[in-house]
Amino acid sequence: MLELRHLRTLTALRSSGSLVRAAQLLNLTQSALSHQIKLMEERYGGPLFERKSLPIAFTATGMRLLDLADRVLPDVEQAERDVARLSQGDKGQLRVALECHTCFDWLMPVMDAFRQRWPEVEIDLVSGFHSEPVDLLRSGLADLVIGSAGGPEYTVFPLFRFEILVVLDQKHRLAAQRRLEAPDFDGETLITYPVPEERIDLIREVLRPANVRFERRTAELTVAILQLVASRRGLAALPNWAIKNYVDYDYVLSRPVGEFGLWSDLFVSVPPALAAKAYVSDFVGVIREQCARTLDGITLLS
Repeated sequence: MLELRHLRTLTALRSSGSLVRAAQLLNLTQSALSHQIKLMEERYGGPLFERKSLPIAFTATGMRLLDLADRVLPDVEQAERDVARLSQGDKGQLRVALECHTCFDWLMPVMDAFRQRWPEVEIDLVSGFHSEPVDLLRSGLADLVIGSAGGPEYTVFPLFRFEILVVLDQKHRLAAQRRLEAPDFDGETLITYPVPEERIDLIREVLRPANVRFERRTAELTVAILQLVASRRGLAALPNWAIKNYVDYDYVLSRPVGEFGLWSDLFVSVPPALAAKAYVSDFVGVIREQCARTLDGITLLS
């Protein structure tokens, strides 16, 4: 029997573009997802998509089922939200604080999509620059923080893992290297956001353990950091999605850190009283879905 989970599998494949990302989006192992697809294809007597196409190209059978999914799933999801409104109330507030300052680019479309789903929930960004956003949760000035895990007193929803890359100007002395190691940063100027050093992965995970000496300069905006790098004022370490366009247009160069790269995980933290709200879990779901579709080089966390 055709089930809703089968339709969700097909839409996840379409939106994510690969079996690996679709499995992450659905919180399944890749083998479990492959098994589910195999059973569907046995039922319908043929493949649902071309195995070696990038992006995924669906067969006529797959397209017909996707057409059904596009008509059925929005009604089901809307009904689930309506039931949640009836049981939990139809109003709420989400004041969002960011620890990850490069999140603005992808967060704006997420908030727009969320407002369409939950028009009665007031969602807004907490204005101003905050060196410790989790303190806003403690003081009641924010309802939700996007960043590192907020601590045991909060409910934490996993989002995704991303790589932090070093950004260099085109003629930097390290430009010829394929990757950078801790000693390469000795005597360099590191351009960062104005946050405590403990919150900067490159400093905490790489430079401090190796006792590397460096200078530090700060700027609040990503574009300002990149302009400083391009004008040979120093180097920076930023998430892969934040620099992709600048690297693609040869404005700056990027290099990984170490043999296995420098990786960081992103989470949503909320007070326990909010964690059970349907609009909170839906907001997390919108983030995961949109980012799986639009951000290259991330891995959804389970």
